[in-house]
Amino acid sequence: EFEAGISKNGQTREHALLAFTLGVKQLIVGVNKMDSTEPPYSQARFEEITKEVSTYIKKIGYNPATVAFVPISGWHGDNMLEASVKMPWFKGWKVERKDGNANGTTLLEALDAILPPARPTDKPLRLPLQDVYKIGGIGTVPVGRVETGVLKPGTVVTFAPCNLTTEVKSVEMHHESLTEAVPGDNVGFNIKNVSVKEIRRGYVAGDSKNDPPKGADNFNAQ
Repeated sequence: EFEAGISKNGQTREHALLAFTLGVKQLIVGVNKMDSTEPPYSQARFEEITKEVSTYIKKIGYNPATVAFVPISGWHGDNMLEASVKMPWFKGWKVERKDGNANGTTLLEALDAILPPARPTDKPLRLPLQDVYKIGGIGTVPVGRVETGVLKPGTVVTFAPCNLTTEVKSVEMHHESLTEAVPGDNVGFNIKNVSVKEIRRGYVAGDSKNDPPKGADNFNAQ
């Protein structure tokens, strides 16, 4: 299965490339099904996979020294929550980073060692629309995830590229009203005097008074 995943059009390659392209900075590699290697829990097989995946993620742009490689068996629970007695050869994972090195043995410890990303609330508001709904008794409700900045009721937003400006009446997340939405929040917000036909998925909302988004004829992709 590993060979299929790491082959030219394999999913392992695809997922790693997507993660890097979409800005995922921290990575954990869980080498699963260690109970199914030949022989079971083979150190040689784990090291072979670690070497090959390291080579590939380095080509993409990751530094393998910052990535935890953990041999696991999801079926039997080896190295998931507690250190496995079936892989005494595994001396643990370690990662190097500017904010302090980390080490451990299990997948859970590797997850706990992930540094929470900073929420860029100080940057201008950017909220790409995932959808736009017309809700009876409320009106037009765009939904999307706040990427940067802060969205509050009363904010006058501009949508790009249509250059349409309106006021936000209310902001909700999981059917609860918010006084403000910050990066990472998936929200719906009610806007004044705009029909669902005027804005659509893919448009970007920003604060009209703080570097609002604008349409572009071209841009440089990564």
